[in-house]
Amino acid sequence: MKKLMISMFLLLAAFAVKAQEATVSEAAKIEFENKLYNFGEIAPGDTVNHVFTFKNIGTAPLKILSARGSCGCTVPKYSTDAVAPGKSGEVFVRFNSAGKRGNQNKTVTLVTNDPTAQQVILTLRGNIVTAGERRE
Repeated sequence: MKKLMISMFLLLAAFAVKAQEATVSEAAKIEFENKLYNFGEIAPGDTVNHVFTFKNIGTAPLKILSARGSCGCTVPKYSTDAVAPGKSGEVFVRFNSAGKRGNQNKTVTLVTNDPTAQQVILTLRGNIVTAGERRE
């Protein structure tokens, strides 16, 4: 009886491990070319537009569930359609520098269905300077 219980336990453990492997192996996986964009120096009131490109290197469709800018001046746009395995997608970000000065570090937080990257942070960085402050 004891051997039967041990055998059953080992058999159940083996099934549990296989089920976890199947879940992990059949998942979306997001990979960005770059998560940081340095826009350099711009004048107050300028608008910066940038496209962050990513690829689904997983084996299941990838979805961006939401995207949120760190402030109202940073606005992301993305497709709500799933990105098939092996295909690429884009996140468009617009930063409006009106009313800002000095070094800026703005972020966009993505929520995805990638189990290893449920939150991804994209960053726009640069300096807002007047014409007299500009380094040529």
